[in-house]
Amino acid sequence: MSNDLIQQRDVVTLGGVDAAFARGGNRLCFVDPRSPERCIKTLRADRSPAAKRRAAPLFKRLKPLASFDDNRQEARVFRRIERRIGQEAFELIPRLHGFVSTDLGEGLCCDLLRDDDGRIALSLKQYLWQRGRDRWVESALARFGERWRTLGMPSRRLLLHNMVVQCRDGRAERLYVIDGLGWPDMLPLADLVPALARRKAGQRLRDLDNAIEQLLARQARHGDFGIHGWLPDARREC
Repeated sequence: MSNDLIQQRDVVTLGGVDAAFARGGNRLCFVDPRSPERCIKTLRADRSPAAKRRAAPLFKRLKPLASFDDNRQEARVFRRIERRIGQEAFELIPRLHGFVSTDLGEGLCCDLLRDDDGRIALSLKQYLWQRGRDRWVESALARFGERWRTLGMPSRRLLLHNMVVQCRDGRAERLYVIDGLGWPDMLPLADLVPALARRKAGQRLRDLDNAIEQLLARQARHGDFGIHGWLPDARREC
């Protein structure tokens, strides 16, 4: 991956912030105009590393500026995952393709997950909200969980809007985690102890199952979807 993460010289034109197909808490996601199978993540102007450091508690402001850059942190985590787990990890997470210069600043390029009809894949949260816990997503969750635990994949809490459901013939087939990777521990001992990694990954899966049940229970009570994870149909056609 190290060769992939060399910054490119050519500036990629993304077309302005309104062209983003998705907006997260810190980043914008664009279809790479050079390849519809790739995504470029850029930092939101209002959530720049400098702005995040200024808003951080005093003791955290001593950290280097790069530690407040989500793209740089994500690239470091992916490098660690590839070193520790290898190519099998990419059964469960997208591949990175390097840093690129864009008209909105530095961007991080990665795989863009699409369904077999070419539309951008839905988040697990949206899939469940629209279709429920059907037998196809249940099967995809089981396969995902087995591999996630076996590989001891490192992550923070698995959030439903940070997971994507790739469909074939309109049915859930595979799940991927697109954000929130890496152990949050100051000293990530799980990177050195595979059994500990598997145990922690198993706990993340149990928490994920609880999150799914909570989402479906909220929907049954006619609650709201929330602010994260919804992709309008028009944006899926990008």
